[in-house]
Amino acid sequence: MDNINWYPGHMKKTRELIEENLKMVDLVIEVVDARIPLSSRNPIIDQLVKEKQRIIVLNKSDLADGTANGAWAEKFKKEGNLVLTMNCMKGQGVNQLFKILSDLQNKKNEGQIRNKPLRMMIVGVPNVGKSSLINRMTGRKSAKTGDRPGVTKGKQWLALQNGMQLLDTPGILWPKFEDPKAGLNLAFCGSIKDEILDVADLALELIKVLQIQYPALLKERYKLEELSGDALENMEAIARKRGFILPGKRIDYERCGRTLLDEFRSGTIGNITLEKA
Repeated sequence: MDNINWYPGHMKKTRELIEENLKMVDLVIEVVDARIPLSSRNPIIDQLVKEKQRIIVLNKSDLADGTANGAWAEKFKKEGNLVLTMNCMKGQGVNQLFKILSDLQNKKNEGQIRNKPLRMMIVGVPNVGKSSLINRMTGRKSAKTGDRPGVTKGKQWLALQNGMQLLDTPGILWPKFEDPKAGLNLAFCGSIKDEILDVADLALELIKVLQIQYPALLKERYKLEELSGDALENMEAIARKRGFILPGKRIDYERCGRTLLDEFRSGTIGNITLEKA
């Protein structure tokens, strides 16, 4: 596939929003997709946040490879970050997050006559689960959620039940993916809208990755006796197994592609991490 380049105007506004408000917060919570911890970390965030205290949330860890989750957590900790593996949709890890935040707030107010609330900003690329985390932290549906990128539209200050304050920002991608694999990984996980891509081609690229990294899961899910070295042949075999056939015995590549992507994103194929620490 051609190199993916997607930088709508609202992404530029989000960058400016983060720059303007960063000085108002004590720490940044960066949400990344545990299946693609590198590709879902925006280098612009690194430039903007700099030395500010940061918590990295490896979200959707329930969909990722457990061993890889541990390796990535260790790597990010060694880089000076606080790290949590979470499933924000189900609330797993939220209590641990509040414990960390409470400790940081106590440290902030040490020796102060008047206590001040901890103020934080949540950042991340589209569709990594920021809105689900915010809803868990506030205890209500403060932020819109969806399985499609671009749901959060503007800045919101939200008050938590413990008095802490949270700034939500829309998802921010970067102007150009220097590594084409980063764009593909984000597309695989749904952080780039399917509407701007060819679903069948994207699924074919995913098969190329899975037949190398997770061949056993691919074979088991789609009841394939053997995998071919050719991704297209494997895709056609999957289509035949599932009955994705058009009149004239033609393969329905689009339906096959959409099914494959949906089953990868939901974890139906198995626990998969596309990037290793």
